[in-house]
Amino acid sequence: MSRSLRERGFAGVDLVSVGEPDGLERLWTPWRLSYVAGPETPGCPFCAAPGSDEHGLMVAKGETVFAILNRFPYNPGHLLICPYRHVADYTEITAAETAELASFTQTAMRVVRAVSNAHGFNLGINQGGVAGAGIAAHLHQHVVPRWGGDANFLPVIGRTKALPQLLTDTRDLLAEAWHTA
Repeated sequence: MSRSLRERGFAGVDLVSVGEPDGLERLWTPWRLSYVAGPETPGCPFCAAPGSDEHGLMVAKGETVFAILNRFPYNPGHLLICPYRHVADYTEITAAETAELASFTQTAMRVVRAVSNAHGFNLGINQGGVAGAGIAAHLHQHVVPRWGGDANFLPVIGRTKALPQLLTDTRDLLAEAWHTA
């Protein structure tokens, strides 16, 4: 059931003509279509995630929130802390969800440091599509581990990100260490 770009809301988008060089390398990632197509694509990946631990890259589950690996990480160990409830805005979460989100963030930092010796972290919530949220309808906080030199020539010049560890291996390390943090 393939729909045209016009049917998906991309009418008027100026597409580069076939064969016209633009200097960009293309990585075809059809599984990301749900992030581009937006709310018309059925199902929320964060609502579906708690049902599958290893395959869903689930790291830990709490009472009101859970920690899951980002399928499109900036760095190895890039975690998302999500409430189970499908809420879009930080102001919509309860006091219990806020407290557990903060606690899970602290645990995530301890766990990532323990398994991969991260030198620092970027923590953040992108509120709304205009703020960069890929899935704006379901609140999620990013916990991105950083190391000295991780922004080297590959992403800056080569427009390529090298991830030295498979997501499933990263998930196994973090899930195992979560219970001891």
